[in-house]
Amino acid sequence: MLHLADVASTFDNSLWLMVGAALVLLMTPGVAFFYGGMVKAKSVISMMMMSFGAIALVAVLWVLYGYSMSFGVADPKTGLITNWLIPHVLLNPFTQAGLIDLIGGDKTGAMSNPNLYGLAFAGFQATFAIITVALISGAIADRAKFGAWMLFAGIWVTVVYFPVASWVFNFTTNAKGAVVDGGWSVFLLGVNDFAGGTAVHINAGAAGLALALVLGKRVGFKKGMNAPHNVPLTLLGAALLWFGWFGFNAGSAAAVNGTSAIAWINTLAAPAAATLGWLVVEKIKDGKPTSIGAASGAVAGLVAITPACNILTPFWGIVLGLITGAICAIAIELKFKLGFDDSLDVVGIHLVGGIVGTLYIGIFGSGIGLIDRIANGDPTPGTQLGAQAVGAFGVAIYSFVMAYIIGFIIEKTMGFRIKTEDEVAGVDTVVHGEESYALV
Repeated sequence: MLHLADVASTFDNSLWLMVGAALVLLMTPGVAFFYGGMVKAKSVISMMMMSFGAIALVAVLWVLYGYSMSFGVADPKTGLITNWLIPHVLLNPFTQAGLIDLIGGDKTGAMSNPNLYGLAFAGFQATFAIITVALISGAIADRAKFGAWMLFAGIWVTVVYFPVASWVFNFTTNAKGAVVDGGWSVFLLGVNDFAGGTAVHINAGAAGLALALVLGKRVGFKKGMNAPHNVPLTLLGAALLWFGWFGFNAGSAAAVNGTSAIAWINTLAAPAAATLGWLVVEKIKDGKPTSIGAASGAVAGLVAITPACNILTPFWGIVLGLITGAICAIAIELKFKLGFDDSLDVVGIHLVGGIVGTLYIGIFGSGIGLIDRIANGDPTPGTQLGAQAVGAFGVAIYSFVMAYIIGFIIEKTMGFRIKTEDEVAGVDTVVHGEESYALV
């Protein structure tokens, strides 16, 4: 029998998860605005539709089988999911009469219901799957077919995101907080990825790079080829992303406690510092700090603090933000030097920022990083840094290879990229039959 204090705690934590889920879901429309403002006026509907399409498709797949794949029982020896084909609580039972069994309690939906927390957690994790897919779309802006994108999204989330989520997020801890089973990344390696630096950002960034290579460069690809068509729209998107990210990071504590509080503070401090770091580099490099740079710097800082927000003091969170803002401001130029057309800098911000944040833990993570281990006389001080590196690059390689294969097959069969003349005319009218600004 549940004690009253336990019921209250379950209710509070479940409520926080549902609030966090709503905040994270808002981030995907935020991505749509953030990306939409940076593309051509003739491509903004196409850009935003890829995010809204991700919401629709991934939410359905999550309920059908995604939750089962991501949070089935993990083999304690291999870290692999052993029962991912078994329908989970979201689809069992199927009948309306069985709803009482699903939610627990009696017909009044009493607070003592045993499945409240599990259902709230399932909903929270669904929003992570959705935004991970949406993030990829920025790498192929201005030139992708919507139908091909939706097919890619469905296959990629199934064979890449759901398994990777089980590597990172699916684990059990004992009373002392030690991980006792789970996916290979967190259980076998001991990777610290609190809210998805590897599972979300490195995963999406690597997939974006693969698709950029498959689809090729836009017509007239060069530096400065297209100025953002609507800067306020991008700033609105950045604001929604930052707002929702408090649910993303603090919500990942899955409870109202000290961990959620420190994650919240770091989610404020790191992106603020990253904005400053980006703007300084921009001023030195180009002579002027821009609003697009400020928005991009904030997102880069949010990406980097995501895996580390539970394990850094706010001071080290600020240092991480400054470093990441500067590095990502430089990294976005790589596409022009290396010749790949990552339209909206998914690689430079999410892949690079995710790697920086994940590796940073291995050096500055409280109690587990290189500095603290050396101070404590640990004979193997680099262990955590090595684990973080294997976890980060393991996800990056897997995601890149799978995304490239899926994208290549789609391109060679139904076609992934629109025709050149359609790209010049504008994706919105050709693919969706709509204009973003039909003003008289």
